[in-house]
Amino acid sequence: MSVSFALSQERDLSVDEIKDLQREVRKLAEEKNAVILAHYYQRPEVQDVADFIGDSLELSRRAAETDADIIVFCGVRFMCETAKILNPTRKVLHPNPESGCPMADMVTAEQVRMLRQKHPDAVFVAYINTTADVKAEVDVCVTSANAPKIIKKLDAKKIVFLPDQALGGWIARQVPEKEFILWKGFCPPHFEFTAGEVMRLKERYPDAKVAVHPECHPKVIELADFVGSTSQIVRYATTVDAKRVIVITEVGLKYTLQKKNPEKEYIFPESMNYCGTVYCCTMKGITLPKVYETLRREINEVVLPEDIMERARRPIERMLQLS
Repeated sequence: MSVSFALSQERDLSVDEIKDLQREVRKLAEEKNAVILAHYYQRPEVQDVADFIGDSLELSRRAAETDADIIVFCGVRFMCETAKILNPTRKVLHPNPESGCPMADMVTAEQVRMLRQKHPDAVFVAYINTTADVKAEVDVCVTSANAPKIIKKLDAKKIVFLPDQALGGWIARQVPEKEFILWKGFCPPHFEFTAGEVMRLKERYPDAKVAVHPECHPKVIELADFVGSTSQIVRYATTVDAKRVIVITEVGLKYTLQKKNPEKEYIFPESMNYCGTVYCCTMKGITLPKVYETLRREINEVVLPEDIMERARRPIERMLQLS
C-alpha cells in the first residue's frame, strides 16, 4: 500500500491498508521514542497500535509515569491536556485537535469562580472530564472509577461537583452524609440511553447481567446489576458468572471486551443514529491515518500556559494520591 494514498482521503481502508499503516505507526513510535495512549472508545484499528489502552484514570497514570519523549494521546482534548499537565516536559500530540468533549465544555472557569462566591464553605470536586482552565479552579479531581472513594475521604460536608449531574447524583447516593451541589452538565452519548430500551433488552435476554456507566441517566442506572467506570465495566463484564452481559456505554468498548473474553456475548443497545449504536463522534474523530500523520510530522502539539498547568496539576495529583 502507498501510505500517501491512504492519507489522501478520509475513507474506509482495506484490511491490508490498515495493517500496513499500523506497521508504519509502530515503526515511527519506536524511532521517535513515542508512547501511544488510547481510550477504550477509540476505533479498533487505533486501539491496536496503542502501547496502553484504558480509561481516564489509567491513562492519567500512564501519562504521569512515562519516560517517552513523545506522548500521542488518542482521546478527547481534556485527556491530552491532563497528560501535558502531569508530564509537562514531554511533547504531547493530539491526532485530532477538534476532538473535544461536549460535557467538559459545559462549565467554564469563570462559572466555577462564581460558584465559589456562592459556596465558600464547599470543597470543589471536578470530574476529570473538564478543561485545564476548570481544573485550575477546583480542589480535587476524580474519575468515575475513584470518585466515591475520594469524596468519602474529603474533610468537608458540602461538595460542589461538576460538570456531570448523572455521575454526581450517583456519587451522592453512595455518600449520603455529605451535601452535594451538582452542576447540570451531562455526557450526550451516555444520556442517549433510555430506561425503556434497557428494559426491552432485559426482557429479550432475561439471563443477562446489566453493566452501566454512571454517566447514564439515573433511571438507567437503577436497572443495573453493576455500575462502574469503563475499566471497572471491563473487569465485571469479562468475569461475571453470566454468558451474556448487556453493556450500557459507548460501543467502542465492545472490541476490548471481545478480545479479553470472547466466550461471552456482549450486547450493546441500538440507538437512533447512523451507526446503530451509541457512538461518541469526537472519540471516533481520531483515525489511524491521523495518528500516523500526527506522529510523522509531530504536529498538533498540546500547549498550555505555565500558570494553568501548575494550578491544574494540584487537584490531579491530589486525586492520584487519594486513589
